[in-house]
Amino acid sequence: MPWSLLLILFAVCAVMCAVGFYKFVYFLSIGYGFAVAGGGIAVFIMYLVNPTETPIWILLIEMALFIAYGARLSGFLLIRELKSVTFKKTDVAKETLAKSSEKKMPVFVLVTIWLVVAVLYVMQVSPMLFRYENGSTDITLPIIGFAVSVFGLVLESVADNQKSVQKKERPDMVATKGLYKIVRCPNYLGEIIFWTGVFISGITAYEGVGQWICAALAYVCIVYIMFNGAQRLEKRQMARYAEKEEYNEYANKTPIIIPLVPIYHLNKKD
Repeated sequence: MPWSLLLILFAVCAVMCAVGFYKFVYFLSIGYGFAVAGGGIAVFIMYLVNPTETPIWILLIEMALFIAYGARLSGFLLIRELKSVTFKKTDVAKETLAKSSEKKMPVFVLVTIWLVVAVLYVMQVSPMLFRYENGSTDITLPIIGFAVSVFGLVLESVADNQKSVQKKERPDMVATKGLYKIVRCPNYLGEIIFWTGVFISGITAYEGVGQWICAALAYVCIVYIMFNGAQRLEKRQMARYAEKEEYNEYANKTPIIIPLVPIYHLNKKD
């Protein structure tokens, strides 16, 4: 394992996601996007400083993918934050903020979460680092992996846009058109597909058990996080729309996250 390079990558990811100290959720959202983009840039700089046999264009494309991923995620969330400025000035928002500020998370807990997520982000970017460090010259699987990642990124972007449009049209109902006819959480599906591509792109580069475990564990964690996120989203939707026959009919016939797989609910229905 290239521990010195992993340590450098960890430092970069930790700095990039430290925005979470301003607001806890940023560790897992805006800081997430920053860390992935920063990690990709860091590995590419490593290559420029100390080149290996890996074709530079392979690393350039992968860096571009990570930057695009981070820009889309963090940009989308930052825009959403800015749009909520007006709401934050309302009495309802002030009351909510006042209640949430009563219980501040201990610094020790914040630091622990910060370090844990930084490690996860390093593991997610590690396929690119391992390809560079091991000097892998294969181009077939990287190209296939990049194509899969691009598809996932486009899927996420389209899903988020479709959801925004539909929520403006019908704020009283979940999105049900477009990609949402196929699965109820197409943005989470896109996330899984993006990181599937990243994992595939590094398959011919991994050397040793440690590198395989690092890359595979990151992928498994992302899949778990997406299913957990879908479960929590469904729980909120059930609390809000459970009395709507239209919602129940939609939820009972539309897979929650994987197309054609008859998994419709991740929560027990009362």
